[in-house]
Amino acid sequence: MFTVTVKNMGITEYLTAWQAMKDFTQQRTRETPDEIWLLEHPPVYTQGIAGKPEHLLFPNNIPVIKTDRGGQITYHGPGQVIMYLLLDLHRWQLGIRQLVRKMEGAVINLMDEYDIVANGSQDAPGVYVNGAKIASLGLKIRRGACYHGIAFNADMDLTPFVAINPCGYPGLRVTQAIDLGISDNKEVLATKLVHNFIAQLTNA
Repeated sequence: MFTVTVKNMGITEYLTAWQAMKDFTQQRTRETPDEIWLLEHPPVYTQGIAGKPEHLLFPNNIPVIKTDRGGQITYHGPGQVIMYLLLDLHRWQLGIRQLVRKMEGAVINLMDEYDIVANGSQDAPGVYVNGAKIASLGLKIRRGACYHGIAFNADMDLTPFVAINPCGYPGLRVTQAIDLGISDNKEVLATKLVHNFIAQLTNA
């Protein structure tokens, strides 16, 4: 069985984390252990490679960074659980679609622990509760490995989402764990999310 190293990185600037992911992926070899990074970002909008600028509805004092993941624009900020996945896809014999399903499954199963029904979407990758998005997904595949991952809304200020069409969808509602009655803090939720994802990863 392969092992995955989990690293808690605290609050990390987006550009710092992004560069570290690129460096890790560039330098890794076939023997490099896979890693999961848990962190939070200071307030930032990130725009995927296909991102359209019109999905930022009005500018504010939050920076916008064009990044190399798939997808459109989203928001990251304190109180959001970021789980970056640095995985060798050949090692796990995974295609991108399979990995996305496992990422969604990890969040869905986490919500199920709190008796909350969540679902993924074929048309708009992510996880939703009653039509409101609670987790965004984004990936970059390079040299047979992935980086980026899951952004799960735990206990944060959702106001900055008003300035964007989340993930490119006008009027898309967002939600978070605390608003769904979940009292566990973000550290507990992060730990549970990791456990659920590793269970998905190791379950062929």
